[in-house]
Amino acid sequence: MSGYPHPQSDLAQRDRYMQQCIELAKLAKGQTAPNPMVGSVIVKNRQVIGKGFHPKAGQPHAEVFAIREALQTGEDLSDATLYVNLEPCNHYGRTPPCSEAIIQAGIGNVVVGATDSDPRVAGTGCDRLIHSGIKVTTGILEQQCLELNEAFFHRVKTGLPFGIFKYAMTLDGKIATTTGHSYWITGSESRSLVHDLRVGCDAIITGGNTIRIDNPNLNTHGLSEHCPLRVVVTRSCDLPDQANLWQITDSEKTLVITLPDVNLDLKQKLRDRQVEILELADISPLAVMQELGRRGCNQVLWECGGRLAAAAIKEKMVQKVYAFIAPKIIGGFTAPSPIDDLGLDLMTEAVDLKMSKVSQVGADLLVVGYI
Repeated sequence: MSGYPHPQSDLAQRDRYMQQCIELAKLAKGQTAPNPMVGSVIVKNRQVIGKGFHPKAGQPHAEVFAIREALQTGEDLSDATLYVNLEPCNHYGRTPPCSEAIIQAGIGNVVVGATDSDPRVAGTGCDRLIHSGIKVTTGILEQQCLELNEAFFHRVKTGLPFGIFKYAMTLDGKIATTTGHSYWITGSESRSLVHDLRVGCDAIITGGNTIRIDNPNLNTHGLSEHCPLRVVVTRSCDLPDQANLWQITDSEKTLVITLPDVNLDLKQKLRDRQVEILELADISPLAVMQELGRRGCNQVLWECGGRLAAAAIKEKMVQKVYAFIAPKIIGGFTAPSPIDDLGLDLMTEAVDLKMSKVSQVGADLLVVGYI
């Protein structure tokens, strides 16, 4: 029997193999930037004989790992099917093109989840395979495959990272009491979900006020060896001498983006502790995201106070929102809210979230949507 599934009888099988590709790709969540997350399986006679995922930039791609494993079986691959959630690359970068590896392996069929919007690929990978006589099918679990790499596609299109704004608030819309106390608004289940969200990000952006008041760690709390770059944006650089973010390790690094000629003594102290200091004349959300885009960040998490959050939203540096709502009421007209003034006067000017989803996380509610 051919390794290529029959359209009428094996649609579920085809979807199942593509889902395996997606799950394999997720094993490298947060570690592949500036590359996308990709997984691949090779199937013959309805048996997976090869599988792999792309671990990080500079390492072989998913298809190469899958092909290596399949070739070790000694099987003829002409009637095998390679599944991959993203179109095989067709250009020389840090590694040779996967399209050529597939052709050289003699694989007869390829099933692709989503085509690659990277202009270096953009359909040419599939074209190369077809011109070599390989049967190519595209669009399998396409929406799931697109969502998996939505940050990569956004950066390729705009040159900027995909921005996620995360916040937790009480039922009456407060992120802290009138005294500034905020631990903890949400339950442990929500906090664990946030730690997992961080795993998938390349950087976390916060402001100086958050450092002064909350002294956060902004790490993944042991969920992964990967920790996003922790980015502090501050105009005054009026930051405490001692803070959790100044603890630098091989996996936990901090970047302070600030203006030149402010608090020079503290800057030197932080440099001595291996904290990176970047002085820019413009530290707007756009300038910060441009810098992170140049560093190859695909996805960035905004974990900041209302003022910086409002600026990021106004400059369109936020594409997605995670809003955790705790069933608590604390009141107080002066208690801070998650987003500062956006300069809107009419309800018709409100920022709408598209494709919103509501779920329950422990006792809390989570609203996720796209701006």
